[in-house]
Amino acid sequence: MAAPSTLYRFRLDVSDVDRSFYEALDLRVPMHPSETEEFLLTRVLAYALNYESGMEFSRGLSTPDEPAISLPGDRGGMALWIDIGNPLARRIHKAAKAANRVRIYTYKDVANLKASVAGETIHRRDEIEVFAFAPSFLSALTSFLKRDNQWSIIHTDGELTVSSTAASADPADSATTTLARHNLG
Repeated sequence: MAAPSTLYRFRLDVSDVDRSFYEALDLRVPMHPSETEEFLLTRVLAYALNYESGMEFSRGLSTPDEPAISLPGDRGGMALWIDIGNPLARRIHKAAKAANRVRIYTYKDVANLKASVAGETIHRRDEIEVFAFAPSFLSALTSFLKRDNQWSIIHTDGELTVSSTAASADPADSATTTLARHNLG
């Protein structure tokens, strides 16, 4: 019998100055047994940094043909497809044909992603945005990850700061990184 998913709660106070978005989000996110904490955190941060009404997580790793996060578009199409990690070129190609916008959030080396898709046919390659979280940033976040999290997320001028706001939070429960945008092309 397969191990069950672990449910995490994230109460996020998001202040995304770069896109004038200020909102409190309350998420319950299952972590699949084969998923790493870095993957989970990248999914949660990508969701918070792109949140719009109607946005949803996929049903999980067991649905490989779906994006990790999606935003339905008008008339049944898909407005936004968000992938996590280093997806294969054929998956990125499919995403670019299915959605108006495609974004990839990775916790791995962006150079490896670009090298793996070099020379491959990818629809609208130059429009695909890639954001990479530094391993040290995600390592800091995993150090204060709990099953029930209260975090403040501040995104301004490309800098991302995540802090625990729980009553039991240690002053060290904070991490900052530069969130650089890359093009796949």
